[in-house]
Amino acid sequence: MKAAVVFDTGAPVRIEEIDLDPPRESEVLVRIVAAGVCHSDYSVATGVMPTKLPCVLGHEGAGIVEEVGPGVDHVAPGDPVVLSWVAQCGECFYCRAGQPNLCAVGSAINMRFRMPDGSTRVHHQGRDLQSFSALGAMAERVVAPARSVVKLPPDAPLEKAALIGCAVLTGVGAVANTARVPAGSSVAVFGVGGVGLNVLQGAVLAEAGPIIAVDLSPAKLEFARSFGATHTVDASQVDAPKAIRELTEGRGADFAFEAIGRKKSIEQAYAATRKGGTCVVIGIGSKDETVDVNVYFLPVMEKRLLGCWYGGADVRRDLPRLLELYRAGRLKLDELVTRTYRLDEINEAFEDLARSLGRGLVVFP
Repeated sequence: MKAAVVFDTGAPVRIEEIDLDPPRESEVLVRIVAAGVCHSDYSVATGVMPTKLPCVLGHEGAGIVEEVGPGVDHVAPGDPVVLSWVAQCGECFYCRAGQPNLCAVGSAINMRFRMPDGSTRVHHQGRDLQSFSALGAMAERVVAPARSVVKLPPDAPLEKAALIGCAVLTGVGAVANTARVPAGSSVAVFGVGGVGLNVLQGAVLAEAGPIIAVDLSPAKLEFARSFGATHTVDASQVDAPKAIRELTEGRGADFAFEAIGRKKSIEQAYAATRKGGTCVVIGIGSKDETVDVNVYFLPVMEKRLLGCWYGGADVRRDLPRLLELYRAGRLKLDELVTRTYRLDEINEAFEDLARSLGRGLVVFP
């Protein structure tokens, strides 16, 4: 079968024929229908997100179950499913504490990009490969941990459902689960790419307002209005924190979300947060960067600075809910997909990331 594989940092992604082992106990074989083009995959290819190579890319995907291993009873062959890039075991401290997005098993998988026991199911010419989040969804088929596979209704629109597994769940979840934004709150979103657009959608669902989109791209800012932004700020032209204060009666935003993962934008988002407000960092940046926070003003201003991992999600609760919101016309998925690609166009898809609107999607025949 074919898969998108990174062999060397900074080199073009290669489409290669790879070998896939059958599913073992508590594993599921899934034929992929669609996989989202996420900046995190590009970060692996460029070395910003360090991992052992070679690695099969892809963690945002949906497909059809073809085979299950022993012990799997929540899905069966023929079931449509969406993949979760954080496996949630349901038994560790974090799962029992109501924080399954921080699952110990899922964290171990994402440290190594291998199965929980440290093994892999994908190989190239006799060589073991890593797979992003033990999924490797930019491939015709994957063998995934059963805890990473969430069953969908039989008529689920799989091409759109693929996006629920990462960008939509992360963005909407940041608002609903991590920040728990109350109705009427002012919200600022720094970076309105695939995740940021869904933060906007989450703010709309929370009945927040005003909802302020911040970006360097006028085209992205205009696009953000169709996802709920009531105001836009072009950070290439004006001082973003100052502009946000002007839009919020001089205070700053009740909630500011950073969906880029860069030192400057995180510091701007924190500066744009009002006294007693909350700044939520979603974007994953470089391990080589640190954020400067004034130690005097940290307690004096009583601002909260929160990290957000996978939208604070419980995937078995939140994924079906998001699909229902889509069916009810309250969540935009069709509009998120601004271009589709074949698997062999993956390098072009990554090149488009910086300038494209919405989300790209790799669709399999």
